[in-house]
Amino acid sequence: MEQNINELIPINIIHDFSDDYLKDIDPDGHNKILNNWHKILWEKCLPSNDEILTLETKNKGYFYFYHKSKLGEYYFTSDSIINSYFDYASTGRHKAMQEIVSQFSKDGIMQFFKTASSIGGYIIFPIGNGYTLNQSRGCNAKISDRFDLTLECIRLFYNNEIEPNINPLGKSIIRYADFFKLFKDFRGYCDFFFLQDLTTENYSKIKYFIPFNGFNGKPKPASVEEYKIFKDNCINFVNCRNTRIDKYVKNWHGT
Repeated sequence: MEQNINELIPINIIHDFSDDYLKDIDPDGHNKILNNWHKILWEKCLPSNDEILTLETKNKGYFYFYHKSKLGEYYFTSDSIINSYFDYASTGRHKAMQEIVSQFSKDGIMQFFKTASSIGGYIIFPIGNGYTLNQSRGCNAKISDRFDLTLECIRLFYNNEIEPNINPLGKSIIRYADFFKLFKDFRGYCDFFFLQDLTTENYSKIKYFIPFNGFNGKPKPASVEEYKIFKDNCINFVNCRNTRIDKYVKNWHGT
C-alpha cells in the first residue's frame, strides 16, 4: 500500500523551493511536496461557519485544488507571496531593480530569495472566474506584486471600499467575493492564513514592508536603503509566519 506523501514528508519550515526556480520550474504548479503542504495547512474549519475547506488535489500537468460542497465550488492554486525582485535566472525580469539589488552581497540576496521560497512565502488564491487576484497584483503598477499592498486591498474589500480610485485590486477581489466571504471578515482571513504578523493587533492597519503613502506612489523600493528595509521586513514576516505554521502543524499532530 502506497504511503501518503503527507506522512512521508511533514512540513519543514526550513526547507525552501528555490532550487525549482533556479531550474526554471514553477513550484506552485509542479512541486508535489509544496502542494501537499498546502493541503495540510488549509484543509481546516472556516471561521464563517465551521465547515471544513476540503481540498481535492488535481493535476493536469500542473497542480491545483478543487472544492465543492454546500459552500460552493472553488478552484485554487498555490502562489508565492514574496517578491525579492531578484533576477535569479538572468532573464531580464525586474530590470529596473537590478541596479539597486546588485548593491547587496550575493549571499544576502540568496538568503532573501531562499527565505521567500520557504512555506511561509506561499498561499493559495482562487482561480477560474476571469482575471485572478494573483495575476492582477503582479500586473498592476500600483501593487507591483507586493503582498503587503495586496493585503491592504483585501482589508479595504472587507471594509466595503472597492472603488478603483481607492482599491486598485477591488475589481479582481470582487470576482472572488464568495471566496473571501468564507472567512467572515478580515480578521478571519488573516487568522486562517497565518498573516497576523502583517497587521496591527486589532487588524485595522497593515504593517507595510516599506513606508506607504497611498497607491499613487511608486510601490517598488526606490533606493538601496529602502530595499534593505523591504528585504529585512519581508524576511522577518516570512520567519514569523513560518513559526506560526510550525506551531500549528505540531499541535495538529499532537507533538
